[in-house]
Amino acid sequence: MYFDSLPGWLSWQESLHPVAIDLGLERVAAVYDALNPNHHKPLTITVAGTNGKGSCVAYLEAIYKAQGYRVGTYTSPHLIKYNERIKIAGEPVSDELICEAFVRIEAVRNDHSLSYFEFGTLAALDIFWRAGLDIQLLEVGLGGRLDAVNIVDPDIALVTSIGIDHVYWLGDTREAIGREKAGIFRAATPAIVGDNNPPDSVLATASEKDALLYRINHEFRYARKGATWDWQAGERCLHDLPEPALKGEHQYRNASSAILAVELLSKRLPVSEMSIRHGLETVSLAGRFQLFPGDIPVILDVGHNPDAVKTLVAYLSDYFPGRRVHAVFSMMKDKDISGVLNIMDAAVDSWYFAPLTNPRAISESAMREIFLQSPVSKVCFGFTGFTDAFNAAKNQAQPGDVLLVFGSFFLVSDCLNEFEKSELTT
Repeated sequence: MYFDSLPGWLSWQESLHPVAIDLGLERVAAVYDALNPNHHKPLTITVAGTNGKGSCVAYLEAIYKAQGYRVGTYTSPHLIKYNERIKIAGEPVSDELICEAFVRIEAVRNDHSLSYFEFGTLAALDIFWRAGLDIQLLEVGLGGRLDAVNIVDPDIALVTSIGIDHVYWLGDTREAIGREKAGIFRAATPAIVGDNNPPDSVLATASEKDALLYRINHEFRYARKGATWDWQAGERCLHDLPEPALKGEHQYRNASSAILAVELLSKRLPVSEMSIRHGLETVSLAGRFQLFPGDIPVILDVGHNPDAVKTLVAYLSDYFPGRRVHAVFSMMKDKDISGVLNIMDAAVDSWYFAPLTNPRAISESAMREIFLQSPVSKVCFGFTGFTDAFNAAKNQAQPGDVLLVFGSFFLVSDCLNEFEKSELTT
């Protein structure tokens, strides 16, 4: 089956495989072997974790770009355009390039059924090895051990954090989830762990695989000191680093992990301290504490699990203390919505539920039941979608208040699309 446009390919891929999420490497590995029998690849850093994957990829991309290297990044999901998932030198690749990769994949797929995500992963790997990159940065989509990204052997494996999410596929304990995330580790290969308190399963997996383990606060560490911070691993020290452009205490852990990955690859891909500093100062990431300043600032965040919103509460407390917060909110029905509400309640003054058309999203009726069981007292329903809910929140906000849009990639995507088409923030 072949199509003459990217939307045509994507629409077909969404319906090709019987289930949207089908963890396992056998099918996608077989197609990859046919597509790239010699397994050509650039230097590779693979990043897994419950939260912080996108941030670590963004730091690495910014640092390597600052050094002048040709960098490819594969991330998911996208916020506005599918092409955001596959970037070279910081820019989304063209529809044409992706379609050409899909044609090559389909030519060797035979009777192997592939999911939407697996098609995209193969396309990214195919595009990257043909592009003459210096390095590719691969973000795991779900878990690690059985994620399509794991068909590639990384030169560095980085696990950012372990929290409770995607329990249907990964398990409902940090130990079970940690083992899945650590599935990206390889023998005699650096395995970086940026979680302050990693589950024993992560450490055990590193030992079982004979990976070279580097744990934050053990083999590497950071120390804040006012407006600057220090980083250290063994005898290598970086002093008076600039505050990361991505905000929140957790970003020091993410930045520290990214710096260690850069340092561990420095013999093969040298990077100056100046480039590290420049990368920290210039890094950006849509949808993560993304701020639109103004009399009533708007903050977008894709946090959708308890650990993620804990950092969101801390961010609001640090940067907007004492402000009234009006939250436009929606989530997928398989998430720990009650846990998120319980954590966010102290930070939010009024809630506006924005229904989503995605079939995985929580319905308004189900959301009403969850709110009734939560400590939240002021919540508004009855909106047709994001724009309706956002305008209602905006009409209630006063100068000095904060508008917060959070809880789902799909909600933040709707927001950014509306911001492109209109001036909702003004």
